[in-house]
Amino acid sequence: MNRFSKLTIYVVGFFLISFTACKDLELYPESRFTDANYWTTTEKALSVLNTAYSQMYRSDYYFYNEGATDNAYSGRGDQNGVASLAAGTYDASLGRIIDQWNYHYAGIKTCHIFLENVDRVENMDPVLRERMKAEARFIRAFHYFKLMTWYGAVPLFDRDISIEESRSIARTPRPLVLEFVLNELTQIADALPVNTAYAAADKGRITKGAAIALKGRTLLYEGRWEDVVTTCESLMNGSNGTYSLFPSYQGLFLPQNENNNEVILDLQFVPQFRAYSHYFDMAPIIAGARLNNLAPTQELVDSYLTENGKMIREAGSGFEETNPYANRDPRLAATIAYHNSTWTKLDGSTVTVYTRPGTDPSDAKPDEYRPGGVSSPTGYYFRKYYDPTSGPNFLSGLNLIMIRYADVLLMYAEAKHELGQMNEGVWNQTIRPIRERAGFTNPEALNYTALGSDAMRSLIRNERRIEFALENNRIFDIRRWRIAEQVLNGWAHGARFGPASVDNGYIRVNQRTFDPNKHYLWPIPRSERAVNPNLTQNPNW
Repeated sequence: MNRFSKLTIYVVGFFLISFTACKDLELYPESRFTDANYWTTTEKALSVLNTAYSQMYRSDYYFYNEGATDNAYSGRGDQNGVASLAAGTYDASLGRIIDQWNYHYAGIKTCHIFLENVDRVENMDPVLRERMKAEARFIRAFHYFKLMTWYGAVPLFDRDISIEESRSIARTPRPLVLEFVLNELTQIADALPVNTAYAAADKGRITKGAAIALKGRTLLYEGRWEDVVTTCESLMNGSNGTYSLFPSYQGLFLPQNENNNEVILDLQFVPQFRAYSHYFDMAPIIAGARLNNLAPTQELVDSYLTENGKMIREAGSGFEETNPYANRDPRLAATIAYHNSTWTKLDGSTVTVYTRPGTDPSDAKPDEYRPGGVSSPTGYYFRKYYDPTSGPNFLSGLNLIMIRYADVLLMYAEAKHELGQMNEGVWNQTIRPIRERAGFTNPEALNYTALGSDAMRSLIRNERRIEFALENNRIFDIRRWRIAEQVLNGWAHGARFGPASVDNGYIRVNQRTFDPNKHYLWPIPRSERAVNPNLTQNPNW
């Protein structure tokens, strides 16, 4: 698929993807069509819209963003630039900085082509036409939301611009980009069906609930707490779709449970046609992986609560450093494979993962920690999103969830707390059901306890961290909370497999640096500024 490699060649023509419904996005171009003869049927218009869906987000960004946070370490090469981002050693020429800019503007290009031509299709159902326009406007708003989150002020335009314009356009002030995103999401909501109104063939298309939820997330990032509360309540009261927590946390991420009522927005995949194989470099070696290139950190493991709802270093937690994975938050085992974990391989057999050096009874010892080896450099592997029905090399079509109902509940809890309105009633609407679904049974973990403001804020933030690990949220949360310089400065660690004299035996894995004077915004790509002198640079870059 044409990636529209630069904003300055934004007007280059593109391949249109054959239409088979949103779930069946196909990446292989069937034909080229000219503006003069293409816009003749509803099906052709839908194929352009499906192209926009396929360009909304990338699976490698989704997974590997975790490696640019305190949740994970990516140490082989510089996959998606996250090793450079985590270490703070990048500049405006980093490939990831350039690629993400190009990627979002390529998606915006497709949306503009669709919006400017769909009215040319004769005899189209007018209700369908307006719904399709709303879907394209949502995707465009999503791209601008991502662009302003990473880069701050960015060029904003709502039509297909010429090459000449792209070489001279200036950055739009961030407040105006924000206003555009919020206005778009507000205006399109009524043209979109609720989640239960779509036919089975259209599962995965953008809904009214998705527009409201993305608006809530945008407001959350801005700290507009009262607006966050109002927006979340419009989803929690059931008037804009039917959403609920899926009964099983681990089951939420299995292929047989796709499109359940917790999912508000996801990336739809189809094996062989639109798929990914990231677990080939994430699963345990004994499970058939090639090597490990994205490993959970000890810092993430330590963030999981004990069964009574306490942090591991908190008095009364019951945590034992010599038996660290016992009596822990059930989400730990659902998300991470640690020493002595079991793993079901693609052939259905079950194996034990031995990561502690000197413990594997086999001769091969594939997953034992060894510096410079192919096994996990932290002694941990991710489990969440492992698809047991994957094909060769872990090729999977498992959908990746962008926004789910648990996020609405935690956005609501955070906003109510910041407004000074957290109480037992709010707790019982939000934190308690999330923990119950996770598998907690101890009343100490489930019942509301009045805490000081800072303690409750830390609790809610940690709940987000463990609930959404490996779901592309942490990298944005630590930035909007302005805590990145706290969690991304110093060593990231692995399991307690090292010498006791260094960091109490926890492996030093990677040293990170985060400069709050510059790193909260990415630089505008150097290559873009070279061809467009009107693109100013972010501070200290």
